[in-house]
Amino acid sequence: MDIGTVAGLVLGMVLIITAIFLGGSIGAFIDIPSVLIVIGGTIATTFIRFTLPDVIGSIGVAMKAFFAKSQVPEEIIQELVTLSNIARKEGLLKLEKQPVSDPFLKKAIMYCVDGHEADFIKEVLEKEIDLTLERHGLGQSIFNAMGDAAPAFGMIGTLVGLVNMLGNMKDPASIGPSMAVALLTTLYGAIVANLITLPIADKLKRRSQEEELNKKLIVEGVLGLQKGLNPRVLEELLKTFLPPKKRGEAAEE
Repeated sequence: MDIGTVAGLVLGMVLIITAIFLGGSIGAFIDIPSVLIVIGGTIATTFIRFTLPDVIGSIGVAMKAFFAKSQVPEEIIQELVTLSNIARKEGLLKLEKQPVSDPFLKKAIMYCVDGHEADFIKEVLEKEIDLTLERHGLGQSIFNAMGDAAPAFGMIGTLVGLVNMLGNMKDPASIGPSMAVALLTTLYGAIVANLITLPIADKLKRRSQEEELNKKLIVEGVLGLQKGLNPRVLEELLKTFLPPKKRGEAAEE
């Protein structure tokens, strides 16, 4: 579980609720029509902009922001160096029975074991990376779209509340509820966009970047392994994927 995502969401909600309690009654900030306008409108426009399977699939994608954790690149480098040592001493065929945790790395190793050319391996693996990033991009687009729609429907709710208020100025009892709709929909829209959907979209983008780096690291490592590079040379090559301050740490491991 990604503690940062959960902690940020919980902390944001706690701070908002605490501020409401300190300033007055929480009941004044609960309005069902406002919820219907913002949440219902955001969901409706998302279904219009994307296909139903894409929107349903985005729920699973969102879980990556909370539960997915990318493998540390330093661990991948060490695993590739270990495999390189085995291949150098006992041959590529020996790698077929080696336990490999990452499915993408396992697939790349099997291409080497099967004797495919380096160009073929690189082309196939890079194609898979591109398709993976395309799928990730769709999930990010859906949450970005929801982040754009929520404040817009908050504004629509504000206009609805103002129209109702101005249309019933002779009835003082109706001014309060109408004004609540006008103000709370804007509040709800801002919270949904800035605390939930847009942060999730950014976290998914970060997860995608981490996965892309790991997969490119694997491609480079497997190609070097197939060429028979010295494990030490291969390690130095792969460490170029890391930030300078982490290259020394990877060597120590």
